[in-house]
Amino acid sequence: MPSRTVAVIGAGNIGSTLARKWVGAGHRVMLGVRDPAGPRASGLVHELGGAVSATSIAEAAATGGVVAFAIPGNAMAATLEGLRRPLRGKVVIDATGPAHSLALIAKAAPTASGLYRAFNSLGWEILADPVVGGIVADMFFAGPDGAGRATVAGLIADVGLRPIWLGGLERADLADALGVLWFALVSDQSRGRRVALKMLGA
Repeated sequence: MPSRTVAVIGAGNIGSTLARKWVGAGHRVMLGVRDPAGPRASGLVHELGGAVSATSIAEAAATGGVVAFAIPGNAMAATLEGLRRPLRGKVVIDATGPAHSLALIAKAAPTASGLYRAFNSLGWEILADPVVGGIVADMFFAGPDGAGRATVAGLIADVGLRPIWLGGLERADLADALGVLWFALVSDQSRGRRVALKMLGA
């Protein structure tokens, strides 16, 4: 897909993995973190070079055409404070764990162009290496149809996953349920974190 500037909010396992993948696909990443000079953010900047910059959360959100939140769910409310204007007209991806974060984003950013739930149904290890047993894993996502959907699907494909659209945000619970399923397989059944999900059929 065309090169974009993507704001990744958070430099944990999910955020750093998405940043690496999107830089590898030719995008520029603005890493939004509370401490841009901290070891995680500065280490990622050093690793990826000029294609990624670390800055404040508000500046990253204002700069990126797409904003992906990859932070702990319990930090979402505080993180969203003051982001109403920076998120105006942006495609926003919620990659956090808890489902309630969608409602928080919708309230804090009513003028975003589109809100999507994605990257929450698989562990970061699958995002880093999405081919399991020779098969490309699927990423199920939800959000409004239209240009934003195509953008998010393209970014999912750029990670190396096959995008599967579930429908509008009313179907976000399905993406969340798949995340619960993934975690149950990994944790409750001790299958290891190289477990992926795949839809079969035309």
